[in-house]
Amino acid sequence: MFTLATWNINSVRLRERLVAKLMANERPDVLCLQECKSPVEKIPVDTFKALGYTHMVARGQKGYNGVAIISKLPLEEVGARDFATLGHARHVAARLPNGVVIHNFYVPAGGDIPDRQQNEKFGQKLDFLTEMRDHFFAEKPIRSIMVGDLNIAPREDDVWSHKALLKIVSHTPIEIDHLGQVQDSGDWVDVTRADIPHGRLYSWWSYRATDWDTADKGRRLDHIWATKDIAAAAHDSHILRPCRGWEQPSDHVPVFASFDL
Repeated sequence: MFTLATWNINSVRLRERLVAKLMANERPDVLCLQECKSPVEKIPVDTFKALGYTHMVARGQKGYNGVAIISKLPLEEVGARDFATLGHARHVAARLPNGVVIHNFYVPAGGDIPDRQQNEKFGQKLDFLTEMRDHFFAEKPIRSIMVGDLNIAPREDDVWSHKALLKIVSHTPIEIDHLGQVQDSGDWVDVTRADIPHGRLYSWWSYRATDWDTADKGRRLDHIWATKDIAAAAHDSHILRPCRGWEQPSDHVPVFASFDL
């Protein structure tokens, strides 16, 4: 069995202490981070190695984007793709000793206006998702896990108000449709919702909220998926909501799942 967590950390150097706290307290075997905002060589690996996380594959950029898979288990890097040819560090993949491949994604947020004619960033998001779909159609994944900040809350109970957010980027019908096509293309199973099929689930709360906990206007933007051939091995999914209340927190919290493989 191994436990995996995914977390948009919103600067791995600024929040090095929080990553170390999660590692020490929760001890996932594999931790996937997004929005690291750091060149790979400046990720604080010595801190993580001291806690037993001696393996890493990553793609980085100064001040923007960035993805990393940090692990107690050996990792074999299997590449990274520049989806939508944006020149962004938004994907990296690695293989565990048991043969399972982990894809770590940071999908573009898409800006504020859900119209590609008025908002270039929204078009880039849709193009990124389309290329993800086409990639997994062409290279059908097996024994694979996909995690990351996918920046879409697909279900009505993945947002605080379905009606209020229908025209808000991250919950619009066109984004949900594009994400559904990605899911279908790889025969991916939403592990979190397979384990927790009912009720509201959030992994992100805006910094703009005066009291995020009381207002509770969250969205489930962070996901763990697995291909159908291994999805039944997943269990113990949970979202670590208390992390949002830590000092100088990310606006996202970690999502966990364990796998008997």
